[in-house]
Amino acid sequence: MQRQLAALLPQARPAGLGESTLEVAGQGMDAPRLISATVLEGGALRAHRVFGAPATQFRAFLDGTQRSQVASYIGHVPIVLGHAAAVVRERRNRRMHTWDAPVVESRVYCPRAVVGGTVWRSLQAEYGALLVDTSDGDAELTSHPFSLRDAAVHRAQAHREALEQQLAERWCRRERDPLFIDGGISGNEAVAVSSCTVGVVKSHLTLYVEGDGLRVVAELAQGHRSSVFRITSRKRTTVASWYLRLRDPAGHDPMWGLVRVEVAHPAPDAADRIGERADEVSRWILAEVAPLALPDARWDKMVYGVRDCEEFLRAIQ
Repeated sequence: MQRQLAALLPQARPAGLGESTLEVAGQGMDAPRLISATVLEGGALRAHRVFGAPATQFRAFLDGTQRSQVASYIGHVPIVLGHAAAVVRERRNRRMHTWDAPVVESRVYCPRAVVGGTVWRSLQAEYGALLVDTSDGDAELTSHPFSLRDAAVHRAQAHREALEQQLAERWCRRERDPLFIDGGISGNEAVAVSSCTVGVVKSHLTLYVEGDGLRVVAELAQGHRSSVFRITSRKRTTVASWYLRLRDPAGHDPMWGLVRVEVAHPAPDAADRIGERADEVSRWILAEVAPLALPDARWDKMVYGVRDCEEFLRAIQ
């Protein structure tokens, strides 16, 4: 791509080949926040022990990856090449196999409003539908190089999420067995209302608790979960959620081994059984804590099926 851009735009300055991916080197990060949520199970948020033996019920695991790098600069403006991919890995006879076909796509990201019409038309002639305008609809975008870079990373992230949702929808149309999804499920209505999808969120920049609820979640013991609560958003489908501690947090920070689970919001006639559903799904997740997802640094929250997805995607990209 650097050779293409050098021929297409003589004023372009190639980026260093040794630069880290933007997902690693990115400057922007949302501020941590606490959001209140309506408890669906009982009155106040409290800790619940998950009784019963862990049960292996997930048939498959879904995850996606993204990788973005600056290919060249037009002055101070980065032109970013982004790759996104997603895969479902199915467990058969204790071995992992690829279900259906993985999706792998690339995009070129550039802010049309900043580079100007001449450069944009040259890029569009070369890359066509692969070219994405990162300034389109972004009222907060500035000309700062880091802002332009972060805008590309956010578009690459949205692309990855779209590929993940595409595969999840395909699973929901064709299968009925439980699917473990790395991340939330509320971004796609067809996936969010399905009884076979379970989303497991490892990041806790946003915590859906306030007041005493924060202490309850931070002090959850291994094999315990929080009460079930409702997550609502104007742009997303309402789901039921709870926090679950996978591993003993002794000697670690309060988020160690902690995940947040999302499942379909219960119908009115099933609302009183949401606690039973949370215990059932929690036993499924707890069954996946072994083997360890080492040497990944996130092994305390990551299950091996998800690590297998990531290793597969690294091999084919």
